[in-house]
Amino acid sequence: MLGAMTTRDPRAPLLARLAALMADETRAACLLALLDGRAWTAGELARHAGVAASTLSEHLGRLVAGGMLAEERQGRHRYVRLADARVAQLVEDLAAQVAPADAVRPRTLREAGTESAMARGRTCYDHLAGRLGTAVTDALTARGLLVQDTGFALTDAGLGWFAGAGITLDRGGRRPLARGCLDWTERRPHLAGVAGAALCRHALDTGWCEHIGSERAVRVTATGERALGELLGIDGTALR
Repeated sequence: MLGAMTTRDPRAPLLARLAALMADETRAACLLALLDGRAWTAGELARHAGVAASTLSEHLGRLVAGGMLAEERQGRHRYVRLADARVAQLVEDLAAQVAPADAVRPRTLREAGTESAMARGRTCYDHLAGRLGTAVTDALTARGLLVQDTGFALTDAGLGWFAGAGITLDRGGRRPLARGCLDWTERRPHLAGVAGAALCRHALDTGWCEHIGSERAVRVTATGERALGELLGIDGTALR
């Protein structure tokens, strides 16, 4: 009787396999590194994760086979990137569950500086995060351009704001136009989705923001401070 009443969800083994893919520190390190949205070589990821190239190759094979990564080859180099925005969202959402207090404290001044820069502003796959990302999100919301009551959504005024700022929104795909992404340093949501990606791309293309070193960290330029102040009333000094 008990067996007849118990119906196993067919998604259970699929979810278990997906969880197993990330339940390894080396693979987790690779997924977090790839949140910068770039394609990395296997050698770069091996050095980043601190493992031998042969070991890393096995891990990458599992992530590619599991649909977490996409790969391409150019000559003798093997490049990998996150498969899509869906995977990036999953990795970022899981990373946000790890409180900053649980993380390992930086061992050197350089590590501390990098961590501080990442907290001020960074890219989260293809959108802005950190204090910069939440400041932009808060400003859009305060001006009635974005609502967060029942999930993220751009208002008509918000759509007009993006058009007026010269930021094109590709609304033809399956990706949501606006989505909230929990920020792992600010512990509040920042704007993701099509609108978040378009805003980030515009900020980098126009020189509002620029990357710092080889990490995901970005900083707001003088041009960006003026633009964000004029368009959203953001105090640029708070983002330094």
